[in-house]
Amino acid sequence: MQALIQRVNHASVTIGGNTTASIGRGLLLLLGIEQTDDAAQAQKTLNRVLDYRVFSDPEGKMNLSLRDIAGELLVVSQFTLAADTGKGRRPSFASAMPPAAAEPLYGYFLTLAKASGVATKAGEFGADMQVSLCNDGPVTFLL
Repeated sequence: MQALIQRVNHASVTIGGNTTASIGRGLLLLLGIEQTDDAAQAQKTLNRVLDYRVFSDPEGKMNLSLRDIAGELLVVSQFTLAADTGKGRRPSFASAMPPAAAEPLYGYFLTLAKASGVATKAGEFGADMQVSLCNDGPVTFLL
């Protein structure tokens, strides 16, 4: 699983001109699911995202996690994160999990996230989405 997290002041997903999900302070997670991913990898990735220390403590050091600040999580599926860009001028998506298999795993990931106690919103799997965000910092990490 490829997880690109961005620390945000706010973020939202719009589909067909309608805002379908939005969060305040927290993390925007762009999630790429690869062919070798499974339920155990989903749990491991989620725990890492929720506990990754990217928020500043009172001394200005990145010592606090999303859980620590009671922040919100916006999860957006993004198969392009599974792209192989190693050569040529066109990405290969051979390592991306096919949509029919990836969608249930994405759903499982969301179920875990919502059960974690963190306020979780999500984009729509496979939809043409416009994602807006105010990146705080900017702070962005690829996990």
